Amino acid sequence: MTWADSVPNLLIGLREGLEAGLVVTILLAAVKKTAAARAEQGGEPALSAGPIWLGVVGAVSLVGAFAAVLTFSVSVLSSQQQEAVGGLLSVLAVCLVTGMIFWMRRTASTLSSHLRGEVERAVAIGAGALTLTAFLSVGREGLETTLFLWTAAKASGQTVGPLIGAAVGIAAAIALCWLLYRRAVRLNVGVFFNRTAFALIVIAAGVLAYGFGDLQDAGWLPGHTWVAFDLTAPIDPGSWWASIVTGLTELSPRMTVLQVTAWLAYLAFVIPAFVNAGRAATKSAVKPAAPAVDTVSAARPAPVVAPAANGTAIGRWERTAAGSPWLVGGVLVAVPALAAGVTIAVLPAAQSSGASTVSVTRTKCAPEWTSAGAGTQTITVTNNSGLAGEIRLDNAAGAIIGEIETLGPGTSAPLTATLGTGSYTFQCLMGSKPATSSQAVAVSAVSAGTGTKVSDPVAVKPVTVAELTPPNKLYQGYAAVQLTDLAADVTAIQADLRRGDIARAKQDWLTAQLAWERVGASYNSFGDLGLAVDGLPDGLADGVSDKGFTGLHRLEYGLWHGQLASELLPVADAVARNVAAIQQNLTSDDLTGDPTNLSLRAHEIIEDALRDHLSGIDDEGAGAAYAMTYADTRVDRAVLGYLARLLNQRQPGLVATAERQLGTLDAALEATKANGQWQPLTAVSLDKRQQVNAATGELVETLAAVPDLLEVPVTH
Repeated sequence: MTWADSVPNLLIGLREGLEAGLVVTILLAAVKKTAAARAEQGGEPALSAGPIWLGVVGAVSLVGAFAAVLTFSVSVLSSQQQEAVGGLLSVLAVCLVTGMIFWMRRTASTLSSHLRGEVERAVAIGAGALTLTAFLSVGREGLETTLFLWTAAKASGQTVGPLIGAAVGIAAAIALCWLLYRRAVRLNVGVFFNRTAFALIVIAAGVLAYGFGDLQDAGWLPGHTWVAFDLTAPIDPGSWWASIVTGLTELSPRMTVLQVTAWLAYLAFVIPAFVNAGRAATKSAVKPAAPAVDTVSAARPAPVVAPAANGTAIGRWERTAAGSPWLVGGVLVAVPALAAGVTIAVLPAAQSSGASTVSVTRTKCAPEWTSAGAGTQTITVTNNSGLAGEIRLDNAAGAIIGEIETLGPGTSAPLTATLGTGSYTFQCLMGSKPATSSQAVAVSAVSAGTGTKVSDPVAVKPVTVAELTPPNKLYQGYAAVQLTDLAADVTAIQADLRRGDIARAKQDWLTAQLAWERVGASYNSFGDLGLAVDGLPDGLADGVSDKGFTGLHRLEYGLWHGQLASELLPVADAVARNVAAIQQNLTSDDLTGDPTNLSLRAHEIIEDALRDHLSGIDDEGAGAAYAMTYADTRVDRAVLGYLARLLNQRQPGLVATAERQLGTLDAALEATKANGQWQPLTAVSLDKRQQVNAATGELVETLAAVPDLLEVPVTH
């Protein structure tokens, strides 16, 4: 829905356009009044509106030059460099908009009088100063608007929606300023800017989160695999309500922990600070003779005063500008355009050939794909199908060399791939529609740009369900053994509790918990039964006292918080029943019956450990974080072993690297022991904790490639 992406930028265009337009409006009104006054006093030549419009044209030239340089300079960068630049510019845009919001909060009540003061000085100096004042006012707001629009367009994945919204907002601002000039309306500046600021803060928070995501993708910030939530599977990104939410907030269906943290922290800091800034501004503005509100109307421009009356000396550059308005205007118009042209001319050419943009419709897939050159290509894919879907670039053997996993309707995204000798075809899988293909394009191994031979691309051969089924059966057999051990361990806990032996129950609890970890039920992949066995109290209405808090962690809480054995025995009995249910349903589709989930498990087991164990989130008193993480490395070795053949076919060396990193992590975990016993997080030195965290993070980064390498392609 294009209009959903348009609304935030409409607000930006309206606010920034109105702020710049107010200056121009007051300038025009002041010139009109000055002309009338001079005519009455003897018919001296009057100032005209021409210099003002010349300054506006110069500002437009500056903004256009900035937009052109921004677009062309980024286009010649590599994909990773584009992510880095986009992320930095997003953060810069948020800083500028935030500063503008707070400045407006402090000065909104006196803004029109402040503007009239600047205009009085310009009128008193002469025509050239009018040009400069209009240029600086419009140019300042235009540069801020351009930067924010560029980042908003990148965040939404399209340019049409944001540009339409900004154009409508600017047009509305122009119309409002014209009405002000014609004395048709009056505007309470403070109320308008303050009420729209909250919406702008929410939009800026979304852009900041998106910018952090870009910096993570570029490798400048860590944690791009630590996903806070991923709603792309259960939610159609192209649905009308999802488009509304993402369009109005700039949030995406998939966000990392760092992105969510940045979004929440920005709102938590900026909103209270904005409210307090308004209160401070209100207190400082209270004066007996001051009007209640400051309204803007061109009907009452301020009287023209001489520079001497204001006690302001006129500098040499101002005297020069006053006598040469057309020279000043010409420089302001020509210099930005010339500078942009020179900058773009000296930029290196983008290393790509063939079609740089292709489109997708409901019936056609990349019809523009008719030729291509060897080397690294970045191809922009525009989705005109009205559906969300997946875009792939395959070689003649059907192996994937580049893909966009989810492309929303009405959006565009880059697909980067390295092409060597061979034939390449786009595959488009949009919504529930049958897959469509482009024509096959042959590529020579010699780069047209450099004349050098290009090495063959790294291609990922799609894996099939049939190939994943044998490894998954091996995993099911492994998990069945661990569940048998777990059932015996839970039986031991029941016996301990019947005897009232809490100390022994604690020992047997740890044995049982480690057996469960070795099952490898990562990311709640065992569904409701898995939550019943190993759920946490987070999100439950009554926390640890909630009836929905069951399983091993419920036993942990009771054992380490002084609850009686008689209270905990029913909990242990429920655990025994749920473990038995998992054993019975182990091969069902809801548990481990789907072979396509096995590739996810290799990565998510260790990611679970980093997210839950090493952060202390799932510690209910036992302090078993390092023991549980060590158990996770056992099952991860097993899963990698089952998948090793498929992985080595697609990325030789990945399994060996992961096994080496698993060894490093095991050694770091063993170092946390004291007298052969596992220690809680708080009892381990900072240096040893950091070694464990670093080894875990490195392993998570390596294993993040496994799901992509062993992804079963959509076949509809």
